[in-house]
Amino acid sequence: STPKPSSAASDVYKRQTLDIAIELAEKYPEKDAQWINFVELRKLVLSLKNFEDDPERCNEKILESIQQNWIDEME
Repeated sequence: STPKPSSAASDVYKRQTLDIAIELAEKYPEKDAQWINFVELRKLVLSLKNFEDDPERCNEKILESIQQNWIDEME
């Protein structure tokens, strides 16, 4: 089984996905995050000028977290 990330690592991960979600909400105010599929969401995330992570790490779990944060930001 995969070890769970430490609490500190988990907090950093949550902050990073929230920061990405906020940036997406600001850059794409016309988009409704609730209806974006993961393929489009991944393209939008990778298009952000501040995105410096490995694109291969942009997986479904991370995209799901970004999408939920983006939806929360819209409310």
